[in-house]
Amino acid sequence: MTEHAKGTFNVDLTPQQDGLSPAVGRMMIHKKFSGDLEATSEGQMLMASTAVQGSAGYVAIEKVTGTLNGKSGSFYLQHNGVMNRGAGELSVNVLPDSGTDDLTGLRGKMNIIIADGAHSYDFDYSFN
Repeated sequence: MTEHAKGTFNVDLTPQQDGLSPAVGRMMIHKKFSGDLEATSEGQMLMASTAVQGSAGYVAIEKVTGTLNGKSGSFYLQHNGVMNRGAGELSVNVLPDSGTDDLTGLRGKMNIIIADGAHSYDFDYSFN
């Protein structure tokens, strides 16, 4: 049975200096989720841009720790984002078998929405 969670989150991205080319960057991710997911997360993001404006990509892994609709534990999210001349595609999935405690067996896909500078999420999930 698929369940649903929604809410908002705040994100803080901290650039990391690593000597890569100016077109490639790395950032630390810190988030605070509110709503059906009451949690914090920490992770890392790698990104690259191209010479064509609006074309870029990023990958990220973040560990989410907290409570999902009353169930406590942690899990990992894997991000894969691509911008093709301004048209974006984003996939954010629960890393298989990463759930702990009450979240053991968690699987799902999170949709991130950015509107008027605010971040929110829709999260469809289930348990094995």
